[in-house]
Amino acid sequence: MNSYVNIIPLGGLEEIGINSTVFETENDMILLDAGLMFPEEDMLGVDIVIPDFSYIYENADKFKALVLTHAHEDHVGAIPYLLQNVKVPIYATKLTLGLVKAKLKEFKLDDIETVEIEPSKKFVIGDFELEAIRTTHSIVDGVGYAITSGIGTIIHTGDFKIDQTPVDGRPFDILKFAEYGSKGVKLLMSDSTNANHPGFTGSEKNIRKALSSIFFSSKGRILLVTFASNIHRIQQVINTAVDTKRKVCITGKSMLQNATIARQLGYLDVANNVLINENEIDNYPDYKVVIVTTGSQGEPMSGLSRIALGEHKKIKIRPTDTVVISAKAIPGNERAILKIINSLMRKGADVFFEGNSDVHVSGHASQEELKLMINMVRPEYFMPIHGEYMMRRRHSKLAQDLGIKKDNIFNIDNGDILKVMKNRVQKIGSIKTGRVFVDGKGVGDIEDLVLRDRMRLSTDGFIVIIALINNTTGELVSDPEIITKGLLYEEKSQKLLHEATMMIKNLINQSDINMKTDAYEIKKKIRKAMNKFLYKKLMRSPMVLPIIMEV
Repeated sequence: MNSYVNIIPLGGLEEIGINSTVFETENDMILLDAGLMFPEEDMLGVDIVIPDFSYIYENADKFKALVLTHAHEDHVGAIPYLLQNVKVPIYATKLTLGLVKAKLKEFKLDDIETVEIEPSKKFVIGDFELEAIRTTHSIVDGVGYAITSGIGTIIHTGDFKIDQTPVDGRPFDILKFAEYGSKGVKLLMSDSTNANHPGFTGSEKNIRKALSSIFFSSKGRILLVTFASNIHRIQQVINTAVDTKRKVCITGKSMLQNATIARQLGYLDVANNVLINENEIDNYPDYKVVIVTTGSQGEPMSGLSRIALGEHKKIKIRPTDTVVISAKAIPGNERAILKIINSLMRKGADVFFEGNSDVHVSGHASQEELKLMINMVRPEYFMPIHGEYMMRRRHSKLAQDLGIKKDNIFNIDNGDILKVMKNRVQKIGSIKTGRVFVDGKGVGDIEDLVLRDRMRLSTDGFIVIIALINNTTGELVSDPEIITKGLLYEEKSQKLLHEATMMIKNLINQSDINMKTDAYEIKKKIRKAMNKFLYKKLMRSPMVLPIIMEV
């Protein structure tokens, strides 16, 4: 029987995204979720961000399984990058596995074992006995976990809200959480995303009223945009479309893929005669059509972005269109979404979004639900998870208000090791962790230094100085050539460029360095001189790239 469990968050405790947590005993290790994060504004050229899985690779002999709470990208998006390097079974509920399998297929990972689990049925992985507990969230089939071992039970809520009228009729399992609370829970790890929001989070069913009002009043086509994973939201759109006798076109690669999988697995109920494809849209009057697509965060290549910019092959915005953005802006995406809204409105469309209508509800618990979770589970120790520090700190205060001792609350950071033992819990150190940048096919080959170079190029441009030297004498063959990009308009800056050329020519001619044998030293001199010259003339600091060529 194990004497401790080390809990090590690899991501998700200092940001919204890259949720991934290690649970480790003397003998075994499991990983709960493996999510991604979309790049922040200063991560130029980066496609996605994933956790640093180095600790997993270093302990591959102990690593027994990947266990999933739900299929949102911030919990499953990094799975292919992890399993390309280490192969373990994936344990998840039916829909979560269905969506993850599609992702594995895309990465040609056909040899990964998958195990379908059901809420309220226990299963064992090494030193751990796990039981999935049904929760409600903004995606179907989400669960939390009771993780029991020799030290007692740890509850991990996953992302949740307590929705008592879920669209699919499968409510949050209050009884199961309370049952574990009555038996005794060592540690509760609970979602903190909405810890600053008072009251209760609205039910997903509340959306139906707002959608019905918009659908009945709209005289033209309706374009509704939401997350491709929000099957409940898609179901509500379909139900409202049926009520208003409209046909539904589901478009966009991820939206179409997720809807297809959800239908096949029985999580999305829609008759064949309700659905149409892009080629059939113009066969119906505008007031008979609903188009469901992606792009709620203003993503450049998403369906909505291409439609708004007039770049979509099949769908063009009409002045009679109504656009519904049924999602909340992820922090950092507000400006991109605003640009899309402005573009749509300039084309005459009416746009409904969270700022002017009730077309979205959160999938995360607000303060009263967080209190209810703590009171149901009644943990000895508490650890807020999922979110920025301010969210987790507010959650910690809520726990204190409910009687949990301050010393029993652990608001730790990514990489910290929380050691849970039978008689105590304590932070014992940390491991190396961080963020890994994925850029095209490169994984982890983009470092902070590269991002700083990209930032510098984007703000100050660059200048290339090409000097041709005689391969026998080591002397200049001709005047240096200067090429600039993003620095100045060359046709209007001939005088400045000529002055810079002469400055470099004189520097080389007067240097006592042999260009042929000491090209590195002369490059340093050119770079330093040009930086000084440009800052004096323009007060700019572009990237300077000297090139020495022998002829």
